[in-house]
Amino acid sequence: MKSETKFNIQKHMLVPKHEIMTEEEISSEFSDVDYDFKNLPKIKVYDPVVLAIGARKGDILRITRESQTAGVFVTYRIVEE
Repeated sequence: MKSETKFNIQKHMLVPKHEIMTEEEISSEFSDVDYDFKNLPKIKVYDPVVLAIGARKGDILRITRESQTAGVFVTYRIVEE
């Protein structure tokens, strides 16, 4: 369920793009790594962006940041309580 806010937090210039990954994306992205994706850094289920995109406990988020020095930087988080 998406959070009802007065503004779209994902449109804010300081909030990177957050996407809920599909099972196929997770399998593809983590197939060649030596750790379980469940050991990813955590993001709280009540984080404002998690609420805004309707993510649930156990979802994996792809977070894409744009940087002047690094270009595009992608990181992953698992939604936890």
